[in-house]
Amino acid sequence: MARIAGVDLPKGKPVGVALQRIYGIGDTTSQRILAETDVAADIRVKDLSEEQVGRIRDVIDKQHRVEGDLRREIQSDIKRLIEISCYRGTRHRMKLPVHGQRTRTNARTKRGPKKTVAGRGQRRGVAKK
Repeated sequence: MARIAGVDLPKGKPVGVALQRIYGIGDTTSQRILAETDVAADIRVKDLSEEQVGRIRDVIDKQHRVEGDLRREIQSDIKRLIEISCYRGTRHRMKLPVHGQRTRTNARTKRGPKKTVAGRGQRRGVAKK
C-alpha cells in the first residue's frame, strides 16, 4: 500500500483517481503530477514500483501544499477575514454562504436542518379573524 503525504492510497484504484484522496489534489493536479513523474494514470496503486511512488512523493512534497499545511492555511485565512470584519468574514462568522448565494430558499447545508416556527404560515381554507 502506497503512503503519500500521510494518506494511505487505496490499492485497487488507478493512480490518477487514488491521488485525489489527498486533500488539496484534484483531477487536474493529479494528472499534472503523473505527467511530470512519467507514471501512467491507469496503473493500479498496487502495481506501482517503489521508485515510482518515490517520484510521486517527491513532486508532491516539493511543489504542492497538501493535507495539514493546506488545512491550516485555509483556517488562518478564514480567521483573518473574521478578525478584520470584512463582509466575507462576517458571513463566515454567521455561518452563512460567502459567495453570494441566495438564502431565502436553499443554503440548508450551511444553515442546518429546518427549524419549525409555531404560528407561521396560513392554513388552507381558514380565513383570518
